[in-house]
Amino acid sequence: MTDTRMERRKALGAIMLTGAGATLVATAAQAQQGADTLQQVRDRGELRIGTPPGEPWFYKDQRSDEWKGIGWGAGVAIAKELGVKPVAVETTWGTAVAGLQAGQFDVLFAMDATPQRALAIDFPVQPMFYYALGVLARDGLAAKTWADLDKPDVRIGVVLGTSPDRDLSVRLANAKIERFPNIDEVGAAYMSGRVDAVSLFHPALVMLRSRVKRGTVLLPEPIKAASTSAGVRRDVDKSWRDWIGVAVNSLYESGQIQKIYEEFLTYRGIDPKQAPALLREQWART
Repeated sequence: MTDTRMERRKALGAIMLTGAGATLVATAAQAQQGADTLQQVRDRGELRIGTPPGEPWFYKDQRSDEWKGIGWGAGVAIAKELGVKPVAVETTWGTAVAGLQAGQFDVLFAMDATPQRALAIDFPVQPMFYYALGVLARDGLAAKTWADLDKPDVRIGVVLGTSPDRDLSVRLANAKIERFPNIDEVGAAYMSGRVDAVSLFHPALVMLRSRVKRGTVLLPEPIKAASTSAGVRRDVDKSWRDWIGVAVNSLYESGQIQKIYEEFLTYRGIDPKQAPALLREQWART
């Protein structure tokens, strides 16, 4: 056999080995994607919960190093149902989808389903709870309906590019909408009197009200409601997604998610009676 033929045969063998290696890697990735997360959680004895800091969803007490909040409380309750230990895995909202895809954690509660996120991860169809678009209105500003706010002399602060910004731009043709890059700057504008009200979804308004110590959280009619649920890794086997859906729906139907919310508000020194509920059936009574 000539040297040239020998070299060609070696090169062909190397290519075949490389291809086999790539196939093994792809097969391993497919096996991971198709693995039953529910069984993994049970076998591990731990439910790994993504915890992106942000009240009232996830809050880390710096003194005790313990997590609090609606999302964490829901995770603790669901881990109890499974008979496993809840484990916090710190993440951010910006990297949470990638974290789920990589298997860094098993679930992220209080995560809204968006078209972009749904291209990469799964969401159960059952709602975990509801929140409504509302306003933190200065003392003396009546707002039973959105029409009450749609006046040229009413200034409303929103975070630029958010859902409230888009909604109010359509809903309020006459009010003056002031746009700010983040919630801290909106809060500062409200504190200084540069705006008469701030519009966010109501759990965030409750937390803002607790910081600024002024105004009233209102849900003007017609109420614009949105639901949230939980994000999970996209497995071929949908047992985990479906079970999480049943579990979060049970938290809602039993009123346990509202109890978790009220416990967090009390922990943060907020009177739950002053905060609209997470159960939309109770909004007419707030």
